[in-house]
Amino acid sequence: MEGRLLLKNCAVFRADGRVRHGMAVVVEEGLIRRVAPDSEVPVLPGDWEVACRGRLVAPGLVDCHSHLVNGQLLPPNGDFLLRQPRSRLERMRQVSALLNAEDVEILTRFAAARALLDGVSLVVDHLSCPLDVAGGLDAQARAADAMGLRLVASHSTHSLDGAAQADAQAEANADFVRRHRDHPRVRGALGFHASYTCEDALLSRISRLRAELDAPLVFHLAESEDDLSATYAAHGRRVVPRLDALGLLGPHAIAGYPRAVERAEAERLAASGTFVALTPRATRSLERTGESAEGPLSSLHLVGLGTGGHGSLQEELAAALAGMLHLARSGRMPDLDDSLAHLFISGPAELCTRLYGRPSGGVDEGSIADLVVYDAIPAADPETGYSPFLLGQLVPSRVAWTLVNGRVCVREGQLLGHDFVDLARDAAAALARVWSRARLGT
Repeated sequence: MEGRLLLKNCAVFRADGRVRHGMAVVVEEGLIRRVAPDSEVPVLPGDWEVACRGRLVAPGLVDCHSHLVNGQLLPPNGDFLLRQPRSRLERMRQVSALLNAEDVEILTRFAAARALLDGVSLVVDHLSCPLDVAGGLDAQARAADAMGLRLVASHSTHSLDGAAQADAQAEANADFVRRHRDHPRVRGALGFHASYTCEDALLSRISRLRAELDAPLVFHLAESEDDLSATYAAHGRRVVPRLDALGLLGPHAIAGYPRAVERAEAERLAASGTFVALTPRATRSLERTGESAEGPLSSLHLVGLGTGGHGSLQEELAAALAGMLHLARSGRMPDLDDSLAHLFISGPAELCTRLYGRPSGGVDEGSIADLVVYDAIPAADPETGYSPFLLGQLVPSRVAWTLVNGRVCVREGQLLGHDFVDLARDAAAALARVWSRARLGT
């Protein structure tokens, strides 16, 4: 948009629980240019004024590990969840192999719409489209660009179909990264599935490509006990030491599903600068034992939440609260509220800053203009501005506006420029075609 976007008379969110009421926020050229008392910021000719009427303005949410497309292909019903991990993997591979670029674009548009309506401004995605990696990633980029979503797209490459196909997929992924270095919203990342599905030759190649391209890297970390045992049997090492030895950990790495990570390994992840994405709700469904948060949460500044392509970040936060209460009651987490805010806001903000090179995660001058206006008017102590459990007021509230890079994507609860029902109908038709090809009904 041209000119300024002006959020008038809003309550500005702070991760420490304080709220500033009666504020105005000026957005211009994708950045927050000014945050000041409402009376000091007049509306100028050409401004787009948003009357917030005291509603809460907060940073956009970050889905730190998602499967926008593949999460729709096999919904987590009872038949799927009760299968053994290897059986689930084979079923996912079978259906993913039937995807084409058109399917990916349609399903990404619908998933992006749902994310934006939930207040998500950035998604780190892990696509599996093995027969057309280049076409699938390009389709995701087109869809995210059209919807206005900030997206980091990678491919879930593995060695299960042979070295030649793995190398071809890795190179197609690398070419996508090369072509999306400077886009304001859509960026490329390298990716691989998990330790137990990748041979050393593939991981070494990806490590070299990552160093050459200086690109982010997305993967599943110690995905399950099956991952751990298979890795140890084949390579004589646990997952974290193996990936570390191959040069795959570090500030460039975004590791999802840390389900079998010991505390000492979590400390190594923290020391390397690896970012870890927790999916506590999804993991409780997929694994018998569930995910232990104790190890990854030992270094909060490197941790955020992901959906894994199912449900919402708000649901993941509720699941995280249940697990973190156990740690807090045993004395292993001294400040539960601060830890939750870090997991939901501050940690993901650091990830976004790493990926895009701009301050994020706050309603502050100079930060990227990824913002959400919630239908919530928070009560706060008039002397300190403190609002007890501000996240608890934010999470169940309806999203009224979503801005990504200064662009309005959701206005008063409705997608701007797109019809959600049309997107949903197109996605249902695409899924029906894929399921027919996969013969899921037989």
